[in-house]
Amino acid sequence: MKYAIVESGGKQYKAVEGATIEVDRLPVETGANVKLEQVLLLADGDAITVGKPLVKDTPVWATVLEHFRGEKVTIFNYRPKKRIRVKIGHRQNYTRLLVEQIGGATLVKKAPVKKAEPVEEKADVVTEAAVEAEAEVKETRKPARKAAEKPASEKAPKATPKKTAPATSSPKGKKAPAAKKPAAKK
Repeated sequence: MKYAIVESGGKQYKAVEGATIEVDRLPVETGANVKLEQVLLLADGDAITVGKPLVKDTPVWATVLEHFRGEKVTIFNYRPKKRIRVKIGHRQNYTRLLVEQIGGATLVKKAPVKKAEPVEEKADVVTEAAVEAEAEVKETRKPARKAAEKPASEKAPKATPKKTAPATSSPKGKKAPAAKKPAAKK
């Protein structure tokens, strides 16, 4: 298995051909090719090359798949007895890279493999038996009650008399003003 240890943004990542890595946000547009030149270690089967400090002339070629944000991290600063409580959140920006090639002066474009196109399935012929089975299923289902079938007494909502709250006294012993009663209609 061929892989390389690459440094990007002060962090080290294991880059395997055909796999993806998530690095700190790079100022590159989606779909562009990126050349990662800081290779610290290169392993190709049993042959391992360790850089001093870098392996020369073996860049890692990658394609930018997307830019995204990581999960939210909550930061809570608390100092007891001083009423200091600060809660903030942070979401780090990342770039997802697809490792295309390890080593080589230029990126060698591989021809895309064409996948077989899916064959469209013909619509099934509706048979009389299927129609009859569907009709039986509809008959066995319990019909829903419709508003038109309800008696008139169930259609209209029941009127509930309004209740008035009793007059209460205020906390200092003073009487609260009486609630006004609605005027009677004539």
